[in-house]
Amino acid sequence: MTQYWEPGTAYSYGDIVEYEGHHYKIVQPHTSQSDWTPAATPALWGRLSDEDHNTGGDNKYQSGYQQQQPYQPPQQQPQYGQQGQSQEDQKPDHWYETEEGKKKLEIGGGLLGGAALLAGGLLAYKKHEEHKEHSRADGWARENWLQEASARTEAYRRNGTEEPCLWVFTQGKHIPKGAILVGKEKSWNLYICRAFYDGGLQLGKASDAFKKGGVLGYKDDEIHVEEFEVLIGDMNRLKWVPVTGRINVASLGYRPVTAGQENDGTPLYIVEAPYKDAVHPGKTSEKLDGAYIPYDGKEKHVREYRVLCYAPSY
Repeated sequence: MTQYWEPGTAYSYGDIVEYEGHHYKIVQPHTSQSDWTPAATPALWGRLSDEDHNTGGDNKYQSGYQQQQPYQPPQQQPQYGQQGQSQEDQKPDHWYETEEGKKKLEIGGGLLGGAALLAGGLLAYKKHEEHKEHSRADGWARENWLQEASARTEAYRRNGTEEPCLWVFTQGKHIPKGAILVGKEKSWNLYICRAFYDGGLQLGKASDAFKKGGVLGYKDDEIHVEEFEVLIGDMNRLKWVPVTGRINVASLGYRPVTAGQENDGTPLYIVEAPYKDAVHPGKTSEKLDGAYIPYDGKEKHVREYRVLCYAPSY
């Protein structure tokens, strides 16, 4: 029996839930939150076709925007793309990808057998398969983020917005009009950005001075991206709230702006933090011991920072 979606629940690969009369299958493992419903987060959940009631089978996903086609991973092509390749040229990269190799792994015997099989081939095979599955899921989730971000941006360009702030998709060095200015480093402006990376929606900074436009901070590294979202908004309806050390959202006194999440579902919040005579955009979460900003090829830890929140009337 399919379970109903509930907030505060840890979901993993293979999970299928029912929400508002539709079935959804997990795309990215995470712990659910009340505002991360399956219908609102196509980067986390793939909607199953309403025509197929066998939710345990090979159902087709539907994007959160039903007029768009779901992402299909590209079919693997021969390396040189030429007709008449010899079978030698088309051999798999690893012995355990061949039909014979797979049979040996399945029966646990053949040339390797016993402990050698478990210690070598089987573990390599499982790791290889897990990596391929992760890559497929990551690519599908990223495509859903691109579709959602693009659709939201097009709707904003047609109709505007009454919200205090909104994420607008952009590419390269183009900074959308109305982007929230955080600070200035030397002669260039720094804005807030986010992008899908390694199964999460990571935060960082954007500027037309950067080589690709956007820079994320992730695992003590700087990640340069050319497809990202920039936060636009009205600072009369927003508020920077000071924090020292680890953030406690419950005692913050204000509601943080919806931002991003780690690949385990941990929410990320937008910060501005002083570093090297400038104020930089960055991130924090209740799992981090302060704020982290991308700077000079690394992530820098800052204990005194401010979190972007909605003003009291919102």
